[in-house]
Amino acid sequence: MPGQNVLVKIVIDPGAVEHTYLQLARQLREGIAAGEIGPRMPSIMELTEQTGLAVNTVRRAIKLLADEGLVVTYPGRGTFVTPEDDRPGQ
Repeated sequence: MPGQNVLVKIVIDPGAVEHTYLQLARQLREGIAAGEIGPRMPSIMELTEQTGLAVNTVRRAIKLLADEGLVVTYPGRGTFVTPEDDRPGQ
């Protein structure tokens, strides 16, 4: 699904009290809720390059979103936003 990734503006404040992976997860969550991200999520490498965060930090943020049921990762295919009707609490 090339061409469907939309990189939203993500601003990470390394001096903030909130951990960087939580900042990233929050901003991605907001982008998903606003319909600015999806159906395919930006790749871990794209997010790493855009934010300057370490790969493991980006993975931790994506895992948090997956644990919340907002995204699902398919090895070799990428991470996709869970359709709204399939999300927990919907």
